[in-house]
Amino acid sequence: MKKVLITGGAGFIGSNLAIKLLDKGYKVAVLDNLNAQIHGENPEKSFTYNMIKDKVEFIKGDVNNTNDWLIALEDVNIVVHLAAETGTGQSMYEINKYIDSNIGGTAKMLELLTKQQHKVEKLVLAASRAVYGEGKFICKKHGNVYPESRLNKDMSKGDFEVKCPICQENVIMMPTDEKSVLHPTSVYGFTKQAQEQLCMIVGKSINLPVVAFRFQNVYGPGQSLKNPYTGILSIFSTRIKNGNDVSVFEDGLETRDFVYIDDVTDAIILGLENENSNYESFNVGSGEKTDVLAVANTLKDKYKADIQIKVTGNYRLGDIRHNLGDIKFINERLGYTPKVSFKEGISKFIDWVELQEIESDQYDKSIQEMKDKGLYK
Repeated sequence: MKKVLITGGAGFIGSNLAIKLLDKGYKVAVLDNLNAQIHGENPEKSFTYNMIKDKVEFIKGDVNNTNDWLIALEDVNIVVHLAAETGTGQSMYEINKYIDSNIGGTAKMLELLTKQQHKVEKLVLAASRAVYGEGKFICKKHGNVYPESRLNKDMSKGDFEVKCPICQENVIMMPTDEKSVLHPTSVYGFTKQAQEQLCMIVGKSINLPVVAFRFQNVYGPGQSLKNPYTGILSIFSTRIKNGNDVSVFEDGLETRDFVYIDDVTDAIILGLENENSNYESFNVGSGEKTDVLAVANTLKDKYKADIQIKVTGNYRLGDIRHNLGDIKFINERLGYTPKVSFKEGISKFIDWVELQEIESDQYDKSIQEMKDKGLYK
């Protein structure tokens, strides 16, 4: 029976993965610092922590602490490294925190795996679609292009469309495949690119198979309703449940690839158990795109809420316009096919939210932080 260590295993993805692995007969250990931003000031009330409490070997510790890593890695056969700071907007001003946790914490793990005796035979990394930045587009004149960040001078005039880096004309979004150019537009994306490349370089040097999953926008029951920095569905839900209006950035037509939590954990297990995943990076998405305004209106209708949906024209520097992951490669190599449509998944998410305590809405505070730093326009 193999032992799996899940870092960040008390979080949204980690807790759901832990339960599936236990059901499959794995031994599971979790290393997690029970960050208050995700779990609240009293983690004993955390939904995801309570999912795994007393079911796994739990190590309260931090990926920035070498001693915590030494304890956590004992007798471990597989590491699933999920622990990370994840807010795109927050990363633009909490730079040191994101570098320390996402790059520094990963470097500590890799150094121990290089220098110390261990039983680890595979490393699974939670990568991110943020490594692509705006992603892949097609220009009528220049074919496939990989645009840089959108410019403040355009967005300040209400022009939110992505431009060709050569002719500056509007371009059309294409599904972004794994061979696309990597050029993240946020500090978070930069840290995830560095994290992924570090793992691949070191893994190959010490003959330790690595698989990286570039998750799209993961959602579902268990997603933190406390965290105002990441997770559109949870942020909007918390606002609605507090009777607050929902503000939608830009023109509301920006799109995201929302992938349901069960599909994500299934993909991780496929990679964990399949040698065809070794030293590869895979997109994990749903294969469908949904605009943010449609998400807000769906939530309002489903909650039967007497609130307003406001399309503000405001925007955050570092945000991308569109997101749709090309999932052909993971289908061909690992047999991954998403099973839960957005319509079905959002209904399951809403049913779960209806059973939860209403959390304090900290969203306005998070926006004010960005305003103070000049990152919210």
